[in-house]
Amino acid sequence: MNASHIDYTVHVPRHFQQLVQLSGQLYKGPLGAQLVELISLRVSQLNGCVFCLDMHADALRRAGVAQRKLDTVSAWRESPLFDDRERSALDWAETLNALGHSSVPDTALEALRAQFDEREICELTFAVAAIRAWNTLNVGLRKPLPETPYAAAAA
Repeated sequence: MNASHIDYTVHVPRHFQQLVQLSGQLYKGPLGAQLVELISLRVSQLNGCVFCLDMHADALRRAGVAQRKLDTVSAWRESPLFDDRERSALDWAETLNALGHSSVPDTALEALRAQFDEREICELTFAVAAIRAWNTLNVGLRKPLPETPYAAAAA
């Protein structure tokens, strides 16, 4: 990466803290931290955010998710390691992440209702919006991969 990083935490600290607060609330919500992390990992894969990939994969490993499952996130449709609720959430996340390139079909929302209630659907939608915001900041402003794994750097 040739462009230098712009540190948004320095230049717009209030905005940064508000996004941190939103993300924190999502982790404590009805979806549970592990599902929010899984969605964050998949959306970050799609958006090429190396900082977020490192952070969310590390968090999922620390939460006890098997490395084999993490290795197959990008092929979740073919992997037998994901349950119906995870598959539904991943499908929704990919659908929302594609906004601008395709529309959200009515069938996508209806399929989601089989696994989630309306509050959970709203939480899931906010989770996708939040990770897309983080991805936009980190990719656009060139946040680098930390020299040490995220967990060690955060400690």
